[in-house]
Amino acid sequence: MDQNVIYIIISLVSIAIGIIAGKFIFAKDTKKQVAEAESQAQKIISEAELKAETTKKEKILEAKEKFVQLKSEHDKEVLDRNRKISDAENRIKQKEISINQKEASLEKQVKDNEAIKENLNRQIEVVNHKRTELEKHQEEHIRRLEKIAGLTADEAKAQLVESLKNEAQTQALALQQEIIEDARQKANKEARKIIIQSIQRTAAEQTIENTVTVFNLESDEIKGQIIGREGRNIRAIEASTGVDLIVDDTPEAIILSSFDPLRREIARLSLQRLVADGRIHPARIEEVVEKTRKQLEEQVMEIGERTVIELGIHGLHKELVRIVGKMRFRSSYGQNLLMHSRETANLCGIMAAELGLNVKLAKRAGLLHDIGKVPDEETELSHALLGAKLAEKYGENPAVVNAIGAHHDEMEMQYVISPIIQACDAISGARPGARREIMQQYIQRIKDLETLAISYPGVEKAYAIQAGRELRVIVEADKVGDSDSDKLSFEIAQKIQTEMTYPGQIKVTVIREKRAVNVAR
Repeated sequence: MDQNVIYIIISLVSIAIGIIAGKFIFAKDTKKQVAEAESQAQKIISEAELKAETTKKEKILEAKEKFVQLKSEHDKEVLDRNRKISDAENRIKQKEISINQKEASLEKQVKDNEAIKENLNRQIEVVNHKRTELEKHQEEHIRRLEKIAGLTADEAKAQLVESLKNEAQTQALALQQEIIEDARQKANKEARKIIIQSIQRTAAEQTIENTVTVFNLESDEIKGQIIGREGRNIRAIEASTGVDLIVDDTPEAIILSSFDPLRREIARLSLQRLVADGRIHPARIEEVVEKTRKQLEEQVMEIGERTVIELGIHGLHKELVRIVGKMRFRSSYGQNLLMHSRETANLCGIMAAELGLNVKLAKRAGLLHDIGKVPDEETELSHALLGAKLAEKYGENPAVVNAIGAHHDEMEMQYVISPIIQACDAISGARPGARREIMQQYIQRIKDLETLAISYPGVEKAYAIQAGRELRVIVEADKVGDSDSDKLSFEIAQKIQTEMTYPGQIKVTVIREKRAVNVAR
């Protein structure tokens, strides 16, 4: 019997007993009540037993159904497991059949390979035998050829290699010469095109600076005031300005003579103020000259600032701006230095634009390339090296510094814009009307340069180019070697330096060229 049923029956019995006991306690005095209680208890017990029996039967039915269900599931699992085992056995049998077939096939292949190997070995033996016979025939053939030609195989091979080598060198030299010539023609054509375009797009002034300035007077009476008693006024003016005053018979004019245009301008402005004021004496002269000098310094800064603004150059150090302004009062071979620098800057900008380079950097270098010609103090450095030093001191771009120092080949060119600055400087200085020199002196100097070079043994021709700033010396290759060329260049440069008078510097280039010319007919 199920424990739950028993528990229920016991609970009911306990309840009945309790009820009966209770009733018995409260009604013990009557037997009737006791009998009724016993009857009710008996009835309750009967009902409880009946209910317990019913519950028992239900539980037994449920257990049977559960058992049938579990048995069915177990049978199903057994069937599935048997089916899987059967499938696995079938697969194993198929694999065994496949393995047996492959094993039989491999055994057959091994037998076939052994047959092929034997066949190949027989063929290799035949080939080795034929090769041995061929080598014997080849050796016999070579001996016959050597006997006929009178040369060994190594000698014949060496002659053939040498012949092919000479022929290849000849063809390579011809091809190299064609390529070089073609490249030279294209480069010259393109360079001429760029230079012509740059020059055509630049409008240059045809003015030349003089070393004297004429100061006009209202009357000749003022000459006496300027000279002063015993010449004290004119001496004071000359001492304060560093300019020579030439008072001659020229009516209503005084000539101011000085190689420095800045000094001449100070003297001219000072005289203009003194004459307008009327008070001319040494103390007043010194006062006016000093005031004029200060005002001219301010004007120099204004000229420099206006120049850099017009050229579109920004971020220039104030000291470099002042030096640019001072260029207005300097000249080179009679050419105004500021005009020359501006012209060079414009040419550099145009040429850089044609070549696809940095236009602003090129214009900057072109403007500053001659700043070494207006130093504040004397120095033994050339103007190109001094200019590079100043540019580096005031924080300029290394490319600009190199272009300034290398525009006369005194430094090695390290940037692309350096040769552009050199070319534009030469264009600006060599154009007609740019600089002044007496024609006879110029021609004589050119002749003297060429004559001096030709006087050396082994020199075939000599040409003075770039307005006499470079001497090209062509020597005979058979008489002058490479080491002799260096020595000859040095000796000619030393002789020019000691025996001739010339402006600026002269570069001596010795060219030694070996030419092989043949004519095909």
